[in-house]
Amino acid sequence: MADLSQQDWEAQLEKDPNAVILDVRTEEEIEEGIIPNSINIDIYKGQEFVAELEKLDKTKNYYVYCRSGNRSGQACALMNSLGFDKAYNLQGGFMNWEGETE
Repeated sequence: MADLSQQDWEAQLEKDPNAVILDVRTEEEIEEGIIPNSINIDIYKGQEFVAELEKLDKTKNYYVYCRSGNRSGQACALMNSLGFDKAYNLQGGFMNWEGETE
């Protein structure tokens, strides 16, 4: 797992043809907007969250975010323990996001 600043996260994401953007926020938080092309799996769903992660392609590179960067950091650590080699946490999360949103 790597914690990346927004600038590094965006720059790396832009150049990564194997990237998947993962939003681990709640449905209520998603109403504030999302980063385009992201998929949502709510980390608060516990075992269901783990089950959804297990369905993902472990060969992809995951760019993970939440509201502040804490839950996405936990998600990245969990993903690493499940065998995902590349999970990148957006430091500061969506609260500090200055890029495009949907």
